[in-house]
Amino acid sequence: MTRTIDAIVVGAGQAGPAMAARCGREGLETVLIEAGEMGGTCVNNGCIPTKTLVASARAAHIAKRAKDFGVTVSGTIDVDMRRVKARKDAIVGASRKGVGDWMHAAKNVSVIRGHAKFVGPHDVEVNGQVLSAPRIFINVGGRPSTPGLTGIESVPYLDNIGMMELEELPEHLMVIGGSYIGLEFAQMYRRFGSEVTVCEMGPRLISREDEDVSDEVRAILEREGVKVQTGAQCLSVEKRGERIAVGLSCGPGTPQLEGSHLLVATGRRPNTDTLDLNAAGIQTDQRGYIIVNEQLESSVPGVWALGDVNGRGAFTHTSWNDYEIVAANLFDQGRRRVSDRIATYALFTDPPLGRCGMTLEQAQATGRPLLMAKMPMTRVGRAREAGETQGFMKVVVDAESKRILGATLLGLSADEVVQSILRIMYADLPYTAIQQAMPIHPTVSELLPTLLDGLKPVPA
Repeated sequence: MTRTIDAIVVGAGQAGPAMAARCGREGLETVLIEAGEMGGTCVNNGCIPTKTLVASARAAHIAKRAKDFGVTVSGTIDVDMRRVKARKDAIVGASRKGVGDWMHAAKNVSVIRGHAKFVGPHDVEVNGQVLSAPRIFINVGGRPSTPGLTGIESVPYLDNIGMMELEELPEHLMVIGGSYIGLEFAQMYRRFGSEVTVCEMGPRLISREDEDVSDEVRAILEREGVKVQTGAQCLSVEKRGERIAVGLSCGPGTPQLEGSHLLVATGRRPNTDTLDLNAAGIQTDQRGYIIVNEQLESSVPGVWALGDVNGRGAFTHTSWNDYEIVAANLFDQGRRRVSDRIATYALFTDPPLGRCGMTLEQAQATGRPLLMAKMPMTRVGRAREAGETQGFMKVVVDAESKRILGATLLGLSADEVVQSILRIMYADLPYTAIQQAMPIHPTVSELLPTLLDGLKPVPA
């Protein structure tokens, strides 16, 4: 027998609970379906646990640097990985409980635990029951993808989820993948005390960034003792006793690494393959992402895809923004489009990388006249005072409109400071608006006007 309701939300990640709560507030009888833990990737094995571990790693790093600040620490600096994990688990548990409590208290919202699959355009089956609704919101997220490496099926490798469960310190952690997830874990475990080697098939780390950013991130990691191997073509892995060997190139005499643990961080895939989307007529692309329009509606009217499953963003903040777009258009007479948002994200190494808008390379591809300014963090008084002067700040401006096209901040508090530039971009104000404001001293942000004073034409 089919039960007809007003709205179905499949998945309790970043966007799902908010969407369910909003539907409930609008007087819609809503069911939220979740097969796993409440909170999705961010709460359970993404942002919250990784940043908790980053904080523990930073504490260890600062303790080891204590003498640089005139502080004497007696004895050795030891890292208890069981206590590190226990702290992480407690914070994750509290966050997960918070999402559950929110949904329990939400008006007109009920939660069903189970696996959902489509049996029609607006019909979803869960635990043997069929639910039908004119509004369905898919927010099932993604999971680590397994690369086609020779021998991968024969070794006990870790992904970002498995890394969360470690209670021991790897003697030598080998990381395949030189992008955001891999680099955060690499620095983190080096600070905990592991030997760490990053293997990247491409010619440089985080290849989506400008080359100077890749170079500086690599230098920061190598200063802490992380080994980096780029251009590692034809990677292969094999079990060697109790250890794991990684082949770095093709052909006879292939150079190899040998370590105790292997982290594979080479990408993610959407969790759409078990939803039976074909039964609903919901179209996906070749990678499994649900195809959506500017309002995030799928090929079936009344079915929306939010978060990682739509391929329009791979971050918690893009998932939340998906919710805001859909809710505004449905309930607030909004006219919001996903293409209106400005790309922004951070790499949470230490120091962090804060990015918004275009890279210099992307801006140059537009063919417009450009201005650019770049300043090392050694110029920033607050960074010198903190003893954290690695990195630089860079901004790209349209020479004619004076609008900021993009900014790259790599340094102390960069993940926070970049957002002041992002807001100027959303307000569609010229860069001079930053120069005319009076900043607080001593801060990192106060150097933004000075940075902009150094704008110079970019050669065509």
